Amino acid sequence: MTVATSRHPTPADPEPAGVDNRLVVGGAALTWRSLPTPTLPDPAAVLAHSAVHALTAARQHAVRGTELLLSTESRVDTVMRAELLEAGFTVSVLDDDGVQPSAPARPRAAEPGRLWLLTSGSTGRPKRVGHTLDTLTTVRADQPDRTWLCPYAPGTYAWWQVVTLSLTQPGQHLVVVEPDELDDWPTVAAAHGVDAASGTPTFWRRTLYRDAEALARVPLRQITLGGEPVDQAILDQLREVFPTARISWIYASSEVGASIVVHDGRAGFPVDWLDRETPGRPTLSARDDELVVTSPYHGAGLAGPIRTGDRVQVLDGRVLITGRLDSDEINVGGSKVSAGVVRGVLAGHPAVAWARVTGRRAPVLGRMVVAEVVLAADPSAADTGVPDEATLVRWCADRLPEHAVPRRIRVLTDIPVKETLKSDV
Repeated sequence: MTVATSRHPTPADPEPAGVDNRLVVGGAALTWRSLPTPTLPDPAAVLAHSAVHALTAARQHAVRGTELLLSTESRVDTVMRAELLEAGFTVSVLDDDGVQPSAPARPRAAEPGRLWLLTSGSTGRPKRVGHTLDTLTTVRADQPDRTWLCPYAPGTYAWWQVVTLSLTQPGQHLVVVEPDELDDWPTVAAAHGVDAASGTPTFWRRTLYRDAEALARVPLRQITLGGEPVDQAILDQLREVFPTARISWIYASSEVGASIVVHDGRAGFPVDWLDRETPGRPTLSARDDELVVTSPYHGAGLAGPIRTGDRVQVLDGRVLITGRLDSDEINVGGSKVSAGVVRGVLAGHPAVAWARVTGRRAPVLGRMVVAEVVLAADPSAADTGVPDEATLVRWCADRLPEHAVPRRIRVLTDIPVKETLKSDV
């Protein structure tokens, strides 16, 4: 494997604590220390050609503190590229041929140590949020040795969470899968001793749907979910496959950092966590059904209580995060319906692998609830048999108020997934 033309750090350059952790990328075994540190412009918006190029840029920042925004070419369109140039970044493609820069018309001084993240764009176009390695490194206590799978797109918040863990903690090894390896990641993971993996609920659902037997052969001791609403169904499905693993879900965002970590195997978090103030930890609040976070790990320029845009619902002593405010609430004839709650009910059917719930215009009511589902790979194995639309509607009717029951349910053949490993939920 070749990487960009670069130099190795001088003896005076600091090395991160995890510099000797093992990295497996593109099938090759490396370490952070063996990666070169490319000579990047400063400030740099780096568009990494592959996972190994992204890792070299991350190490370069850790060693030299170059102001860095890291992404892939597919996440930066021509409009975003123009915005980055206007903001004074040198936009550079990093590949096997080296650094290929496009300089801004009006260069500016760099801000040492600054890292920029592009949000996922769930509320519109992606925007830049400033961080440092310190605010992105939220796992600080000593950890048992682990070999982590990293399936995320380079430069996303979730990618940095796994990467900073490996950079800053000895014994936290990393196996990175490229997009073309995602469908077969359990084979890659088993071959390289992965015992910890982080992914979105969609990532885990797709894996269970495609090959649950291959997943069961990966010796996972730690399973982490985040990036999307986490419902009870996916937690229960993973527990069935991995009865002894620790299963955690994390609420984190580019704006507020990692704010919630739950290990008890239940969706949501205890209601008594609300408005609890603990030094050095985020404070969680609910205002007008919206999650509000005050965090020491927030992005640059943010302070105090930050409205997240995520809808919360208190149910049976738990605070459930059901989805984005602008898309989760469906008004059916004056009655409010949470798309996330309906989605959780559908996902609880033993023959349903994935569900998406939305509102559709309807006469008289204004909106009605509709859904799309993907059935399990072998739905006939479920105790309820292969469900048709009427069966799924009855399933919902037994568990939801009448106005929340989907009026149309369409069956898809595969679980849709975006580059961020999220689906449109």
